[in-house]
Amino acid sequence: MTTLEHDRLVFRFPEVHEDACCAIDFQRTLRLPDDDREHLLPPGLGSFPLRHVDDFSHRLPPNWHDRGGVFFPIHRAEAMWVNFSADDYPFAVKVAAGKVNAVTGEPWAPQLNRDPQDYAVLPRQPWLDGFCVEKGVIRQFVAAQLGEGATAEEQITGNGEHGGLQFIVYPMKADRYEEIRRQRQQMMEDRVMYSARRSVMHGIPDLVEDMDMGMAPGGRMRQEIYEDEHGLDTWDQRHGQRCFVAMADALLWEAITDEQPPTEPPTAEDYNLAGLPWFDYYDDKAAALEGAEKLAHLKSIRDTLLKGIPRAEARVRHVGPSRRPRP
Repeated sequence: MTTLEHDRLVFRFPEVHEDACCAIDFQRTLRLPDDDREHLLPPGLGSFPLRHVDDFSHRLPPNWHDRGGVFFPIHRAEAMWVNFSADDYPFAVKVAAGKVNAVTGEPWAPQLNRDPQDYAVLPRQPWLDGFCVEKGVIRQFVAAQLGEGATAEEQITGNGEHGGLQFIVYPMKADRYEEIRRQRQQMMEDRVMYSARRSVMHGIPDLVEDMDMGMAPGGRMRQEIYEDEHGLDTWDQRHGQRCFVAMADALLWEAITDEQPPTEPPTAEDYNLAGLPWFDYYDDKAAALEGAEKLAHLKSIRDTLLKGIPRAEARVRHVGPSRRPRP
């Protein structure tokens, strides 16, 4: 059962296990300088408001009503990232933009694939900021209007038909989860018995025809998509839940919902002038996926729509379970 709660999509699987629950929200953020350098993680500037398509279907294009799901407002050329929340129960999550898989660049397909891996694993993967173009490097999600040729969907398929973001979430099989819990419990008991080791816990901090928006590739960022350490057979693909997340031009948000749209986000220059930090997340216990060749050849939004985005110098705060080694 998928529900919308406080601007988050919550996926619950009580038929699989009482602990099987995770959530996804969409964070506003700074658009990275698109200068071919690899940048650090920008901050979250708060969640986008999410609304049910069905509640406003009389003001939305007919194809939005047919797809259902939810939608949020976003300014053109605004960046965003996907925030995953899962306490302990593992999930496999596929993410697509315009029905182009954000990890592999392949067309959308509901089933999980391992060769190459086309999904992220929670809670190991705390967030996803863009398209996986190289091992340890993504290109930031940046909103662009469909029809301008900038989105990954249009560059790969030649059409701007779908836009938005697509998700399907699979829980771990209950017996596998119980096995992992037993193993963890045994490890904890061993630690108490011998009282010679330190336990290490690392928490992972949370109308009109031209309104359809899609995701274009923006600036380059250091971010790893981690390998599935559990194996394909671990996931309960009989109980997947999917959701289509549409994006509306923020200028039309009030006309659709009678709510004020979010203000335009600050620029990276504004943020740096305020002395605020950027972030570096690194997990040395997980292996990173290789980048997707299809995605590596995409043109950035700088080359299609934007020119002259400034560079940014930044303060850095390390937030991952371990520090990234220096090159």
